Amino acid sequence: MKQKNAQVSVEYVIIIGFALLITIPLILIFYEHTRTTNDQVISSQVDQIARKIADNAESVYYLGEPSKTRIKVYMPGNIEEAIISNKEVTFSVKTKSGITDISHISSVNISGNISITPGIHYINIESKGDYVWVST
Repeated sequence: MKQKNAQVSVEYVIIIGFALLITIPLILIFYEHTRTTNDQVISSQVDQIARKIADNAESVYYLGEPSKTRIKVYMPGNIEEAIISNKEVTFSVKTKSGITDISHISSVNISGNISITPGIHYINIESKGDYVWVST
């Protein structure tokens, strides 16, 4: 009887070991895929924000000096820096592969600064005659 109980115990340990052998790599693959997908979503959101700022800056500039508009954007985490100057809107985003710069060129001169803290922000875009001022 003792030998039969020992055999059952050994078989049970082998089954648990086999299950762990399969489960651990699957967890690692899932974790890596999630990180990659998260970086792609954040990069896409930041690209959309840069495009919105550049497009609205051009619209406001061509309407003339008293024109201004306000856009609502969601700033994702992992944004390291935002630079708005010399006809360019540039965001530096931290990804698993390092810092990535996402930028959009505008046909008008843009200046300003915006907050990069995560969350919802209202960005003011205002024509100043020969340039456009962008601020939060």
